Amino acid sequence: MSAAVKMPATVSRIAVLRANALGDYIFCIPALEALKHAWPDAELVYLGNAWHRDFIAGRPGPVDRVVTIPEYKGIPHGNDDGGDSHAVNQFFARMRAESFDLAFQMHGGGGHSNPFVRRLRARLSIGMQAENAPPLDVNIPYVPYHNEVLRYIEIAKVAGADPVTVEPHLAVTARDHHELHAALPDLRHPYVVLHPGASDARRRWSTARMAVIADMLAANGLHVYVTGVKEEEDICESLVGHARSTPTSVCARLSLSAMTALLAQAELVVSNDTGPLHLARALGTRTVGTYWVGNTINAGLVSCRGNRICMSWTTTCPQCGMDCIRHDAHVPRNGCDHAVSFLDSIAVEEVWSQVEALLACGSAVSSAAAAGVPG
Repeated sequence: MSAAVKMPATVSRIAVLRANALGDYIFCIPALEALKHAWPDAELVYLGNAWHRDFIAGRPGPVDRVVTIPEYKGIPHGNDDGGDSHAVNQFFARMRAESFDLAFQMHGGGGHSNPFVRRLRARLSIGMQAENAPPLDVNIPYVPYHNEVLRYIEIAKVAGADPVTVEPHLAVTARDHHELHAALPDLRHPYVVLHPGASDARRRWSTARMAVIADMLAANGLHVYVTGVKEEEDICESLVGHARSTPTSVCARLSLSAMTALLAQAELVVSNDTGPLHLARALGTRTVGTYWVGNTINAGLVSCRGNRICMSWTTTCPQCGMDCIRHDAHVPRNGCDHAVSFLDSIAVEEVWSQVEALLACGSAVSSAAAAGVPG
């Protein structure tokens, strides 16, 4: 921190902007815990989306309150609409009345999010700054290839909040179990969860290959549940259609709360690099993740205990040949945007060897499941 910047003498209220997807929230949990540990009596206010409010409410963790932000240009990524200007102005008037002592931008490079945080008028603003992004009071360089968990820990540490953990952890609640039981009253144990989707087609391993994993799991006496959101129904149906066994698709049937309980009780989760994979790890469930090499740097493992990665070393687009390491393949506007998998160099045998190794370690039941929370 610059010597010219001084921390507030007292910290009573902290704002953190992180209004994006599930995995993004999971990645910042250790930083949130560091902030809460440094200022246990301060109110930690999370500025997020409606799903954050619903998911975090009543769940043990460092966040005291979630405030849903209005539509704002560039937040979330890809939103080019500035939203209702009256609603935006009202929001910032309410937030300024909160008198935040500290405001953290953990949302991205800062092109749109730094102006957002500055409008909160906190006593001190801290966050990331990409090239050409407007500054905050204290700025951390935004480097595209950098572990996401460590990125946010660094932001908290700059403010004097030392890390208390580097592994994201999430608690399971009674509500999670009740919602799962309501959606799947005849849940079949033991089971493994396969998640074949991802928001970017380049981060999806072949459903035909994942179906082979489903068949091998079935041959070993494990039932398979296939998960996904509404937009991934075709992907889930493709996996089920390729399988010779009878995996159960629960695509679009589970709330996020129910999904949390399903993942927590699974023997194992096999998934592409996407939200449910990171959620499963935070719940203590064993995981095998399929990754593109570039995304491994940002969203790879913090701990190998019970977790494995199978990685594609493909660095050029299979369709156009663009060098996507240097053009950042997970950001279409900077690289090519061909909807072709970068993961199909990963062999079934490689994934199965990791699955088999983790299953051989014995049943790993999450602390929440072991607590016997009723369904």
